[in-house]
Amino acid sequence: MKMDPDLSPDTKSYMKWPMLTLLTFTTIVGFEDVIYPFQNQGLSVIFSWIFMAVAYVLPYGLISAQMGSTFNEAGGGLASWSKHALGEGAGYWTGWMFWASLMPYTVDVANSVIVSLSWTILGNNTLDKYMTNVMFGIFTFVVIGLFLVFQNLVQKSLEILGMLAGGAMFIMTVLFVIMTVVGLKQGVHIATQPFTWSAFIPKFDTHYFATTGLLVFAVSGAEIGAAYVTKLRNPKSEFPKAMYLLIVLTVFLTVFGSLALGVFFNAHHLPNDLKMNGAFYAFDRLGESLGLGKLMLHIYSFVSFIYMLSQLGVLLDASSRVLSGDASDRYMPSWMRKLDRTGRPIHAYTLTALLCLFLLLLSGTLPSINSIFNWLLNLNGIVTPYKSCWLFLGFIALRLHEDRFDSPFVFIKNKGLAITVGVWGFLFAFVCASLGVLPQEGALWSGLWWHELAMNVVSVAVLFGVGGIMPILARREQKKTSLLKH
Repeated sequence: MKMDPDLSPDTKSYMKWPMLTLLTFTTIVGFEDVIYPFQNQGLSVIFSWIFMAVAYVLPYGLISAQMGSTFNEAGGGLASWSKHALGEGAGYWTGWMFWASLMPYTVDVANSVIVSLSWTILGNNTLDKYMTNVMFGIFTFVVIGLFLVFQNLVQKSLEILGMLAGGAMFIMTVLFVIMTVVGLKQGVHIATQPFTWSAFIPKFDTHYFATTGLLVFAVSGAEIGAAYVTKLRNPKSEFPKAMYLLIVLTVFLTVFGSLALGVFFNAHHLPNDLKMNGAFYAFDRLGESLGLGKLMLHIYSFVSFIYMLSQLGVLLDASSRVLSGDASDRYMPSWMRKLDRTGRPIHAYTLTALLCLFLLLLSGTLPSINSIFNWLLNLNGIVTPYKSCWLFLGFIALRLHEDRFDSPFVFIKNKGLAITVGVWGFLFAFVCASLGVLPQEGALWSGLWWHELAMNVVSVAVLFGVGGIMPILARREQKKTSLLKH
């Protein structure tokens, strides 16, 4: 980001580094991010969270800081970083995979809008009694379609609501942990029995490693904070402080949040629908245990509904604009980058709707609403780590040719060690994503297991593979234009 020449360093308005930590934290970790891995790994997820914080979140955040400070005039996005560090082709594929990785999450958030609304209205988990799989898919697509059509009308109000709801969600999550401690002091019974050290030791099998990609998905997003590196008074010292505080907050919320869940749920025998309804169950049980009845449930349901609505609005707008943003005309045809009179990338919006519809139709082949919700959520644990690989590749290229770039902030001064950390991050994300293709629902080798395996392969192939069509269409367009000129 260029400094206004009319502003001297003394008069420029700077962001405080603790504020940057909170801004990044509220967009990365929410209560639902604690729930999802808890169903997969039980209390042993606490080991995973601590490992992830030190071995992945910290280097991911500080690598994002160096990339963001180096290419601060390029918009601060992954695609721009890759374009400058690795070339136009890598920039295009990073942008495409970033966009494609948001599609499962977009559909998942739209699902969550309906689930949150059902809890707000019904106050229980009986959604499947009122809605079939087909109806669930139709309502989800209607929600997405309405947001795409009325994006300009709702965007500003949802951004404001999103800030408020994001803060409220953060407060609710912290409140859950605090009130659990209060409940224990008042004699609340611990549901997980035996509550011993053995419950915290992971079983390092295929299932454990296949579910780790969902943790990568849960803590990804530090590049959002990196976009604000140059708004700090002293980025070299303050951004690392922000990232270290981010680690502390992440560990606190995920570790103590998981422990609190172990109080209200038996970690050895968890409900099958915990990913879809677990957050609502948690606040329901918390309120009942403290003699507050359904109060905590109703508050959380409403906060979740507004939070999911705002997330959906931002996701649909941001993801569609990625396609029409920094892509070269060598890789993206002009009609895909075309804007309407309101400045919206209309064809990108259409493609977003079509791929969301594809995912909904594919998920509609599953046996229940719960399995649809779980599959779409687990798909995020595949595509998001693959997208994150580009960050580490860009960082490796940056450090290999660091004499070509000016980096105000440098993560690890030793070049060899820095590259080693970059290679570690790439391999970890790639392996997690690849193992995530293995289904997490259904018994091994069962019909459902094979069904979801096929769905995982097909969905990833389509989401990423369509990106290979755009450069072909762009070349044909350029060739046709060239022929017409002659």
